[in-house]
Amino acid sequence: MTTFSDHTVDKRASPLVADADHFSLAVFSSNMAGGTNLTTAPGPPVVTWDETVRIARAAERSGIEAIIPVARWRHPSATGPSAHRSFETFTWAAGVAASTERIQVFATFHVPTVHPVRAAKEIATVDHIAGGRLGVNVVAGWNAPEFRMFGIELDDHDDRYAVAGEWMEFLDCLFSGDHPFDFDGRWFQAVDVVSEPRPVQVPGPLVMSAGFSSAGRDFAARYADINFVITPDRASAQKSVGAVKEQARTVHGRDLRVFGAAHILCRARDQDAQADYRRIVHEQGDWAGARVALDALMGGSQSAEFSQAMQESAIFGFFATPLVGSPEHVVEQFMQLRADGLDGAAVSWVDYEEGIAQFDDELRPLMEQAGLRRPNPSMERTTI
Repeated sequence: MTTFSDHTVDKRASPLVADADHFSLAVFSSNMAGGTNLTTAPGPPVVTWDETVRIARAAERSGIEAIIPVARWRHPSATGPSAHRSFETFTWAAGVAASTERIQVFATFHVPTVHPVRAAKEIATVDHIAGGRLGVNVVAGWNAPEFRMFGIELDDHDDRYAVAGEWMEFLDCLFSGDHPFDFDGRWFQAVDVVSEPRPVQVPGPLVMSAGFSSAGRDFAARYADINFVITPDRASAQKSVGAVKEQARTVHGRDLRVFGAAHILCRARDQDAQADYRRIVHEQGDWAGARVALDALMGGSQSAEFSQAMQESAIFGFFATPLVGSPEHVVEQFMQLRADGLDGAAVSWVDYEEGIAQFDDELRPLMEQAGLRRPNPSMERTTI
């Protein structure tokens, strides 16, 4: 019988987590029409494959460490049919991985839609295509109308994370346990399970989770390598980031990195950036879409109760921290994020291609001078 000895890489050597003093960046939501924007302003992604490859390769050339897609089956704030347009994240990740060489490529799982045995095979396949560069963003489930398209009614909030935790434990057995094995859990049962090949990364791929609630944060502290948080202001950021890291360290004995989200609008002068912000949000913003999105996010709250600030936040970056201003001012704001304890950020723009080019030309050198990023960052991985 022919046997194979697959090469492996240590997931801890990922550029997103290997250097604690380096502020890491990941392009976010370029696989979804409009990206993170709810505006009629020109520039956001229209989601074609040529565009996808251009964005991924440009991000890689600029030294941005990763690219993270959003799993969407329908847009929660769609006001027209084109808003529902998005690429499925695992096939997207396979294509992006084959089109790039160094950048970490994430795929996003909605746990209720994928059995762990299938997930393990998909993860391993894409990780081999990527040569050990796949990351997995695990989502317990939040947008009920999407899951009804699958005939699934979502469990109560905390139960979703309990299911996701068992899903991760099953996945760990598939990646690192002895095969064949039986699995007898509360939600998953399986007999005589095997899965080969296993991922290139050991003991499995880099895992990201967005845990805001108590149950979500505990899930991230227990299972994830990176927790993605929303920080509406500096006071909440300083409080929550430290608490998330401390929980992972003291309760689970794990080192967890914490990322925020940043939406960048950079112009030569602060006043030019502010003028563009007013145009994009106040003149061309999809305010009706923002109210629909907030209604879905808040579980059916009355849209009339949403403040203007909340609606603006939905329109511009979908609740990401707005970094608006001159290159120097934007870098100062990045430094504030770092001072608040964040290890990196998922970044987006109105025009992703223009924004990545500007990052490479103007922001990256300033971030290097400020000590936020290493000059000429290495994207190499450690072979075991």
